[in-house]
Amino acid sequence: MADSTDYDAIVIGAGHNGLTAAVLVAQAGLRTLCVDAQRYAGGMASTVELFEGYRFEIAGSLQFPTSLTVSRELGLDGLPTIDLEVMSVSLRGIGDAPVLYYSDPMKMLAHLGEVHGADAVTGMANLMAWSLAPTRALGRFEAGVGPRTFDQMFSGATTAAERAAVNDLLFGSVTDVLDRYLPDKDRHGALRGMLAFLAVNTTYRGPAVPGTAAALAYGLAVPDENAALMKKLRGGIGALTTHLRERLQSHGGQVRLRSRVEQITVADGRVSGVRFEDCSTLTAPVVISSLAPDLTVNGLLDPAAVPAEVRDRFARIDHRGSYLQMHFALDGIPEFAAPYEVLNDPAMQAAIGLFSTPEELQAQWEASRHGVLPADPAIALQIPSVHDPELAPAGKHAASAFALWFPIEEQHGRYGELKAAMGQRVIEKITRLAPNFEGLISRHTTFTPKHMGTMFGAPGGDYCHGLLHSDQIGPNRPGPKGFVDQPIPIDGLYLGGAGCHGGPGITFIPGYNAGRQALDDGR
Repeated sequence: MADSTDYDAIVIGAGHNGLTAAVLVAQAGLRTLCVDAQRYAGGMASTVELFEGYRFEIAGSLQFPTSLTVSRELGLDGLPTIDLEVMSVSLRGIGDAPVLYYSDPMKMLAHLGEVHGADAVTGMANLMAWSLAPTRALGRFEAGVGPRTFDQMFSGATTAAERAAVNDLLFGSVTDVLDRYLPDKDRHGALRGMLAFLAVNTTYRGPAVPGTAAALAYGLAVPDENAALMKKLRGGIGALTTHLRERLQSHGGQVRLRSRVEQITVADGRVSGVRFEDCSTLTAPVVISSLAPDLTVNGLLDPAAVPAEVRDRFARIDHRGSYLQMHFALDGIPEFAAPYEVLNDPAMQAAIGLFSTPEELQAQWEASRHGVLPADPAIALQIPSVHDPELAPAGKHAASAFALWFPIEEQHGRYGELKAAMGQRVIEKITRLAPNFEGLISRHTTFTPKHMGTMFGAPGGDYCHGLLHSDQIGPNRPGPKGFVDQPIPIDGLYLGGAGCHGGPGITFIPGYNAGRQALDDGR
């Protein structure tokens, strides 16, 4: 790269994808700067002290299954992890037996068979088999591989069953798939509720809406190589950010915080650098943005630099987040009452799902579109300080809850009222199972999609940077150079955020692909 520029590469956004891209190009010898508007690095993969002595995983909490290629190039294998015997517990909340998700697959199968019946084991096995063809079609974990066209998705299916599964991916609903493999709505209630929640929390659609099976396939996808499975990191997910930042700096790269980019500058069809909020500028022949793709294209580029039809396509990305995120400082550990005394075992307290059935989730989503709060919201509760005591003062605990669906369409000036009311419903639901929960709360805070959008620049609070609807995957999810059939005609510009192919989730693939593409083009 030419020495006449300030840097060889500037990366916008110091979340895990931005840092991944920055590490790759810095390791290749490029003079690299990673900038972020926030006061801390990590974005939604951060561990943040919200109250004195209490640290929270502000959004992401698990490192997803990770490609061996990515793990090796980023040096991820040595990160300290928390070994959990039970990754999570799922309840339907009406007295049925909980589903325990053991880390050991054989223990998991034995539990399903003993407690939930042989048909649950068969159903889950068939569901995982169903997911294989969609996983290949999506290519979610394939490092250095761009988005597939729909023809390519189908061409990778070798049997009628696999073609049918890819067809489900594009046109089916979560309910369609669950009814096929786990049809018993009573005996399979907790399983169906967990799987429906797993899918639709990355969408703005109820589980019965066609196209939601794509999100289920994303949630069930695992790499087809001998890669590590999901990991819980010691120190919270922010330990990942710390590692990537240190690795970047060890290769001469820099991180600059509280530096908001106002524009990516372009000259003669090529990026020339960035201009900041304070009007200062830096030059570089390569700019990688890990912001939401539409924010980059329609917010940071001069409209004259991009054809109108390209800008219009990015403008159509759906970002409707519909959730509530709560963080609690607790003076002690919640004590669960009958029939869920099993949850008083610390081994069961890492993550507890208080889920609704798919049918209830569908009805709640439909009601939320008319401004109606769910009376009994589906909740994912985490108490990470049980296994990672440094996240809270001695004898106290940090807990977080994520709940669906927060009304975003019809509010009529009631935003604050709805936020408080839904937060109270979340607290009351947890307290019904753990009667001392509400009394343990010393402080808490509640984030809506609007707050998450403000804090992290996620449009609409959409932590996916593009919801996982079937019309926003494959060729309709951009790669490093834009959409496969409609690339951005600007040399040196690369997209590498969660809204790109391989995202969302902490897989590193969007950032990896952007960094790798920049290096390949440079060669």
